[in-house]
Amino acid sequence: MKILIASDVHGSARFCSMLAERIAEEDPDTVLLLGDLLYHGPRNALPEQYDPMAVADTLNGFKQHIIAVRGNCEAEVDQMVLDFPCMADYTELVDAQGRTLFATHGHLWNPESLPYIAPGGAFLYGHTHKKQLEETGGILLVNPGSVSIPKDGSRSYAMFEDGVFSLKELSGDLLAEAELPSLR
Repeated sequence: MKILIASDVHGSARFCSMLAERIAEEDPDTVLLLGDLLYHGPRNALPEQYDPMAVADTLNGFKQHIIAVRGNCEAEVDQMVLDFPCMADYTELVDAQGRTLFATHGHLWNPESLPYIAPGGAFLYGHTHKKQLEETGGILLVNPGSVSIPKDGSRSYAMFEDGVFSLKELSGDLLAEAELPSLR
């Protein structure tokens, strides 16, 4: 199971195009999008090359690989232009070893308000635009950061393969890695 995880594109055609290059290069089985795909939101400045329809067209090109959750900026109109479901508050994936990956945007559940996840699993979220890769209480907290409006210095995404999460800059350069905690 190879998963590319990205969040907070916020309608930037430029950085979505760079994400599409990473998707093509990484060749994941699944692209997991953690919300805030098309709209920039009232608290954010317009991202570079703001063009939500171009972002929708780019992402629709990967529709057969995408699993997406709703961010706080998603609206029903977004679903009208996206060819994959994007309105679920969360999704759960299970890896080959039976470990749960709970994926959400981060505005409903977050590290301060976690849903139940069995030890050895991971909590995947976006929303803060800040990368995170750390274990707490037997759960790995994973935030891929933001594709277009980072609040921690670099545009980024994450990869998951064989129980290992990698944080990468949008250029593809590796920033950090961490294994899922051992099953207890």
